[in-house]
Amino acid sequence: MILMENTHINPANTRDVPGWSDAPVPLCHGGDLRSLAFCCKPGYDLTFGSVCIRDTVLNAIGLTQEEFIKIKDAFSKKHDWDSDLVCFGSMSYCCLRKNGCPGGRDSAIMRRYNNENISQEEIFEKYFTLKKQLAIELLNATKNKKDVEELIKNLE
Repeated sequence: MILMENTHINPANTRDVPGWSDAPVPLCHGGDLRSLAFCCKPGYDLTFGSVCIRDTVLNAIGLTQEEFIKIKDAFSKKHDWDSDLVCFGSMSYCCLRKNGCPGGRDSAIMRRYNNENISQEEIFEKYFTLKKQLAIELLNATKNKKDVEELIKNLE
């Protein structure tokens, strides 16, 4: 059973980032289900593995690890987000942390969008807008739609 606070937006557990004014903090820190867009790839040891609730949440909303990976990997291919600079080889698995990513996310983002002749702020806006789209895709793929209806409406 997922915690009820994960199915509703709590403004205290959101961050204002370019392109997503109420982006959720990670699930393990009280974020809502939209934060699955920022979760790591299943099957790896995690630094904060003891507090990770990703797999419990995936199970509760009716999304398998395999489906989660398939969605994130397809999204990464579609948006040219595969990168050797980031954890798990794809920006679709990067976390929310701004200016604190130890895995090279910001460098990967800049490398990906540097040829578009846009500002750094616009680059991050594009990245977080796409993360929001990834959240929509993940929530739309769940089998337990009732748990995610409100969050999907907020994202669209």
